[in-house]
Amino acid sequence: MLAASDVMCVIPTRDPERARAFYEGALGLPVVVDDGFATVLKANNATIRLTKVAELQPHAFTLLGWEVSDMEGTVRSLAERGVMFERLPGVEQDELGIWRVPGGMGKVAWFKDPDGNLLSLSLH
Repeated sequence: MLAASDVMCVIPTRDPERARAFYEGALGLPVVVDDGFATVLKANNATIRLTKVAELQPHAFTLLGWEVSDMEGTVRSLAERGVMFERLPGVEQDELGIWRVPGGMGKVAWFKDPDGNLLSLSLH
């Protein structure tokens, strides 16, 4: 039923201005609406809605991720824009913070937004 519908992800933030600066500036996502209730950005065919919340306890798992075609290039480019990649305990990552899926079937790198929401890049 929903297979042909576009996806929208709602990301909680305590500080909409700081979140917008990160998603728009560091990640390069264009803003399509900022109406005081939410900041709406586009990422290819997906919509990301930054919604202000009074309290936020970030989860330990990935909230949102992007599939990329050049993992090392994307990680380097984002790092140059100030994105800090996470080092996860018990996960063997290379010097860029990239984890290689056992068997060589993919790669993953994690980073956080200003509210501590865990985000990721994946290459399959």
